[in-house]
Amino acid sequence: MRALIVATMLSTTACSMNPQYSAPWTVRAVEKAYEARDACLAKQAALHVESGMDVRSVERAVSSNCEAETSALIASSNPHNDATVTTAIRQDSDFRARGYVLKARGWHDDQEVLDPRED
Repeated sequence: MRALIVATMLSTTACSMNPQYSAPWTVRAVEKAYEARDACLAKQAALHVESGMDVRSVERAVSSNCEAETSALIASSNPHNDATVTTAIRQDSDFRARGYVLKARGWHDDQEVLDPRED
């Protein structure tokens, strides 16, 4: 009986230590927001495959065209409006946009990509 009480207390404590498990609907909302943002980025990147613009310019265009999805992701995953979290999500969106652009243009992970910002 004592073991059962200890196991129950430990499992309850473990769940309360990580708040995402106490609100599984929030986790699902964030996952759906990530999926929507990534789907938008992939779709927008595919539209710019044949454009003559450089990768950095296309990255910015793709990222800005998916601003609504990025904002929805920020709203669902950052309920306390933490500026650091908002900045990190926007940077992640830009980074992922670049990845989708490179993938759409036929670049692979093993190819070296020169970053125009390093010049």
